[in-house]
Amino acid sequence: MARTGGCVHGCGHGAAGGGAGGPAMAAVAGAGGGGGDALSAPLSLARVATCNLNQWALDFDGNLDRIVRSIREAKAAGARYRLGPELEVTGYGCEDHFLEADTFWHAWQSLASLLAGDATRGIVCDVGMPVLHRSVRYNCRVICLDGRILLVRPKMHMADDGNYRETRYFTPWPASRGVEELVLPAVVRRVNGQAAAPFGVALLEAPDATIAVETCEELFTPRSPHIAASLDGADIVANGSGSHHQLRKLHTRVDLMVSATRKSGGGVYLYANQQGCDGGRLYFDGSAMVVANGEVVAQGSQFGVGDVEVVVATVDLTAVRSARGAVASRSQQAASQPTLPRVAIPMRLCGDSRVMAPTRPHPPAALPRYHAPEEEIGRGPAAWLWDYLRRSGASGFFLPLSGGADSAATAAIVGVMCRMVWEAASVGGDATVAADVRRVCGRRGDGDGDGGGGLPA
Repeated sequence: MARTGGCVHGCGHGAAGGGAGGPAMAAVAGAGGGGGDALSAPLSLARVATCNLNQWALDFDGNLDRIVRSIREAKAAGARYRLGPELEVTGYGCEDHFLEADTFWHAWQSLASLLAGDATRGIVCDVGMPVLHRSVRYNCRVICLDGRILLVRPKMHMADDGNYRETRYFTPWPASRGVEELVLPAVVRRVNGQAAAPFGVALLEAPDATIAVETCEELFTPRSPHIAASLDGADIVANGSGSHHQLRKLHTRVDLMVSATRKSGGGVYLYANQQGCDGGRLYFDGSAMVVANGEVVAQGSQFGVGDVEVVVATVDLTAVRSARGAVASRSQQAASQPTLPRVAIPMRLCGDSRVMAPTRPHPPAALPRYHAPEEEIGRGPAAWLWDYLRRSGASGFFLPLSGGADSAATAAIVGVMCRMVWEAASVGGDATVAADVRRVCGRRGDGDGDGGGGLPA
C-alpha cells in the first residue's frame, strides 16, 4: 500500500470532497507533492519516544541533566512526544523527603530550568514530579511544550502493597474533582510568564491525535483510566512508571499493555520506567516499550548500567482507528462514553506519511524480549550493586569466601556486574559508564573527557 498523497499538511488526515476516485481527492493528493498513487489513503503516523532513566533520589541537577539528554535524543530521532518515568525530577525513592516542602520547591526549580531552555521546543514532554496543590501533595505528570505547561495530571490510584507506601506521601486525585486551576510558583512565572495551568484528569488533544496519561499503578488497577480514555477517543496512552524488579513481573506488565490495546479495540500504549538503584533497596528494571494494537513494536533493556536509554517508534494511528471501528460492541460503548475534559496541544503530532513507515520488530517474533529466570536473578542484583558502588564512593566490595552457597552466589553476581559494566563501557561505548569505572578505580585522569576510551585494566 502506497503511503503518498493525502493531507496537504502531511498529518495523515483524509481529503475532504470527492469520491474515492474523484478529482477532488486526486487534486489534494497532487497538492501534497508526494506523487505515487493518488487513490491511496494517507496514514496518520506519529513518532513517539519513551525511555529508561537511571535517576537518583534528590539528585536534582543530575536528574534534570538525564531528563534533558533523553529529550534531546528523542528530538534527534524525530519524535514529537517524549514520555519519562514516574517522579523522574526528584527520583522515586525519596521516601519521607516527600513530606518536606523543600523537595517540592526544588522540583519546581528543576522544571523551570527545563522550561527556560530549548529542550521542550517542538516536542511534547511528559515529565513526572511531585506537586503541591491547595496544600495537598500529589504525584503528577507535567505536560510541557515550547516552554509552557499544558496540563498537570495527578495520579488517581496509589500503589500501597508490597514495597510501595505511596499514600504515606501522596493523596490520590478523585476523578469527580474534574479539572481545576493550579497557581504556578514564581520561579515558573519568571521564566515564561505563565501564572496558572490546568490541574486534573484530561485528554491531550492535538489536531491529529489524542493522548491519555496514566501513572504506574493505574495500569494494574482493575478500572484503569485508559479504558474510559480509549472509549472517548484517545489514540495513545502514556504511562510513566516507577516499577521495581520482581521475578517475572515483566510478563505481567506486557500482558496488561497488550490487553489494554487489544480489548479497547486497538490503541497505542507507551511505557517508561526508571532503571537502577536510586538510593534504596529496590532495583527498577526499565523495559520501556511501545505497544501498538496488541503487538510490542519497540522495547528497551530490562537490566542495564547506563543512565539514559531512549526507545523511539513510529505508530500508525490510522490502523488504531480502523481496528476500533471494526468492533461493533466497542463502538456502541464508545458512543455512550461520557466525554472527558480536553486540553489542546497546539501542534500536530503526525508526520509526513510519504517519508515514514510504522515501526515493526525484526524479525516479527523478536519482541517482547524476556530473560530466563536465572538471568533475572543474576543481572538484577548485579546492576543494583553497580549503582550502589558508583554512588557510595566506595572502590570495591570486600567478600569473605567461606566456600558456601551464599558467598559463592555473591561472587558470581559481582562477576556478572563486572561483565555488564565492561560490555557497556568497552563494547557499547558508553562514556558515562567508562568515567564511572575510572573513578571507582581511582584513575580519574585516565581518558576523562575522551569519549569513553581506555578502561583501567
